[in-house]
Amino acid sequence: MHIAIAGNIGCGKTTLTRMLAKRYGWIPKYESVDVNPYLQDFYADMKRWSFNLQIYFLNTRFKDVVEISKSHDNIVQDRTIYEDACIFAPNIHAMGNMSDRDFQTYQDLFALMMSLVRKPDLMIYLRSSIPHLIGKIQKRGREYEQSIQIDYLTGLNNRYEAWIENYSGELLIIDADEIDFENQPQDFQFITDQIDARLFGLFPFAEQKG
Repeated sequence: MHIAIAGNIGCGKTTLTRMLAKRYGWIPKYESVDVNPYLQDFYADMKRWSFNLQIYFLNTRFKDVVEISKSHDNIVQDRTIYEDACIFAPNIHAMGNMSDRDFQTYQDLFALMMSLVRKPDLMIYLRSSIPHLIGKIQKRGREYEQSIQIDYLTGLNNRYEAWIENYSGELLIIDADEIDFENQPQDFQFITDQIDARLFGLFPFAEQKG
């Protein structure tokens, strides 16, 4: 079984991945941002390094998806390949930081990859406002993230909403502004109740909190 967690930078994907892995005994698959050789360069000069960054992410994420598809384990994944191609790359391109030629090459490669994989069994989307994201980014203190511009985050958020509105797989939306799953046990229980309802049918499904 493949459970994926999607959401903008700083929304809490990694924390929720860790907590769900512990709660259910699932194997966590984390996003490898700290070992990405292009990330720091990208935030310093987006136009120069955008294509390199996105190809690196796409390649890494595709390897993860192929590995997950071959596994018989239950895996919870921090960020998905869809976000790279449907949100981050189009946002970079729209901002003028990726050429039309590079963007088309990227999209063609993504389309080929998607013909070989299937959607997660459950997609969990952590919806978050810009002020909430900024607070979380500042709190965790990653040096390379401190130069992220508000218009960049805003563009990502807008694309997340457009993408999730048209997502056709099994989907659970959580309002990350209104729920503190990391520090409030009842909030985390609310999320796991919704997961149980979607995956196992143990409880009547309720509307998202918020």
